[in-house]
Amino acid sequence: MSESRRTRLDTPRDTRRQIVRRPALDADAFGVFAESFARYMGTAKFLLWMTLFVSAWIVWNVLAPRELRFDEFPFIFLTLMLSLQASYAAPLILLAQNRQEQRDKVVAEQDRQANARAHADMEFLAREVASLRMSVGEVATRDFLRSELRGLLGDIEQLARPDAPDEQGLQEPRPAP
Repeated sequence: MSESRRTRLDTPRDTRRQIVRRPALDADAFGVFAESFARYMGTAKFLLWMTLFVSAWIVWNVLAPRELRFDEFPFIFLTLMLSLQASYAAPLILLAQNRQEQRDKVVAEQDRQANARAHADMEFLAREVASLRMSVGEVATRDFLRSELRGLLGDIEQLARPDAPDEQGLQEPRPAP
């Protein structure tokens, strides 16, 4: 006996045995049918065909010879047919709407997760830009370097002049000619 067919010891036994097996319905296949049915009922093509069917029904039962008519004036059988169609259409449309709602929930959750990731990425990038700004604030800029170099150049030029005072404000005596 294969491993999959043997009962496992860690799995409880099914205490209730079914005498008559219930038919297994594929809920997804039925849901797809319900969606296609609901989608078709919401089209102009369906309304056109239904209008033609009802018109032909009424015309036949009014203008045909009396022995060929099958639904006289109050059109009870037509009313029964339309009620039967509506009684089946309503649950199928509701099933299709429920499936669409489930799909919308999944899409909304995926959108929420994508938005959360995008928000986290934006926060990370904002922190990185802030740290770059702080780092750039500590770096010497081109204008700062130019002003410092101009100041140093002025100091060098002043020291290079023969009549320039030394650092302590004293002039060196000049040799006599």
